[in-house]
Amino acid sequence: MVTLYKELQPVDSYKIRLPHPFSDYDRQLLTLFYQPLIGSSAMSLFMTLWADAERGEEHEYTHYHLMNILTLPLGPVFEARISLEAIGLLRTLRKKDGDMRSFLYELLPPLDAKAFFTDPLLSTFLFSKIGEQAYRGLRARFANDVESDEGFEEVSRTFLDVYKPMTNGYNGGIGNESEFVGRNEPAGIPFNTRGFDFDLLQLGLSEQMVPQSALSSVSREIIAKLAFLYSLTPLDMQKVVMMALDDDMQLPEARLRKAAVDFYKMSVSKEAPVLEKVFAQPVQPSESTGPLSRDDELIHYLEHTPPVEMLRDVNGKEPLSVDVQLVEKLVNTHGLPVGVVNVLMQYVHIRNDGKITNNYVERIASHWMNKKVETAKEAMEFSRKEHDKYMQWKNEGQKPTPSPRRYNNTREEKVPDWFYKKDEEKPEKTKKPNAEIAERRRKLQEELNAMRNEVK
Repeated sequence: MVTLYKELQPVDSYKIRLPHPFSDYDRQLLTLFYQPLIGSSAMSLFMTLWADAERGEEHEYTHYHLMNILTLPLGPVFEARISLEAIGLLRTLRKKDGDMRSFLYELLPPLDAKAFFTDPLLSTFLFSKIGEQAYRGLRARFANDVESDEGFEEVSRTFLDVYKPMTNGYNGGIGNESEFVGRNEPAGIPFNTRGFDFDLLQLGLSEQMVPQSALSSVSREIIAKLAFLYSLTPLDMQKVVMMALDDDMQLPEARLRKAAVDFYKMSVSKEAPVLEKVFAQPVQPSESTGPLSRDDELIHYLEHTPPVEMLRDVNGKEPLSVDVQLVEKLVNTHGLPVGVVNVLMQYVHIRNDGKITNNYVERIASHWMNKKVETAKEAMEFSRKEHDKYMQWKNEGQKPTPSPRRYNNTREEKVPDWFYKKDEEKPEKTKKPNAEIAERRRKLQEELNAMRNEVK
């Protein structure tokens, strides 16, 4: 499992590089071919980076910007990023300067339809995601259905038929030292072939059985991809190669792929293989201990909600720009975790009757930073522990107002629901019986009055 804070933080900055513009054809490929593989979050991330890059001006953002744009916590943003990297749509470069990290995201074009369908990993992955009928429909849609040229004669002119060279005193002085940026052809998914033992594969294939020239005609990457996709060992691949040889002792790639499929169906499973992500988020308590408690639900919400969205929930409307700037300062400048910022803003907002004072917030934030508060749970516990101190800070500089119940002033402060330990019954549970008793008394009184009237 990846330790997220070692990989990425909201304060980390990034820039986007788009080597060349993408076309509408690229958009179709991304939407129809890649989106089922990478999911909606990764697709949204790619489209967001694409839109920002097309502005033509180089901007530097923090990842907190992405969290707000995508309305996602940092964890899913990071998972979306590595999904794009794994599928060959994003190249990530990182630079460290002391404690600061900056990233360069280079967007890569998708494979065209022909290259996509001839890649065994991508085509099989798509088949397992969308099913046979939709898969065949996509193949038919992007097939090269051109009218047959049978009976036609080629009459196109060549370059030399149309142009001839003219020297005009040329002395070779036109500058040719400049480098030009051309379109980078999509390289496909980044795949490491070192996990497959090619020496063991060749060891069991003699020259008489499989000519070396035939085995060399197939790229090592295709062999490694087929072995990875169908969970085949080098010994299994020896049998696949033998099955794929044609009558001329050649090894066409199409036959090798079909042989791998047939061997997989015979020895492993008749169902198409399914690829699963290695990266996994930390298991939430609900997955291991059943339903979440009220406190656990709140902690999960605070840890996984962007602060701006939390302010919307608290206010019931769009937060003021000064409040948004304050939370961005806490996250981007001071590097406070999102969960801690959410607890702090909610605590101050509710305790202070909806008023968020920058100096008061920053004073508590400084205290938590010094005490190394890093999670929402720690921040909640620290708020309970240091409540009297924060109340004193709040009242500093204010004219004290006499109170006949001074001893109970602390419990009368407005605080979030999570501030107090929930060891009492909910008010609703006690109010309901009282209401039932009152209703029974009313009915009983009506019956008594009716009896009195009858006696009269």
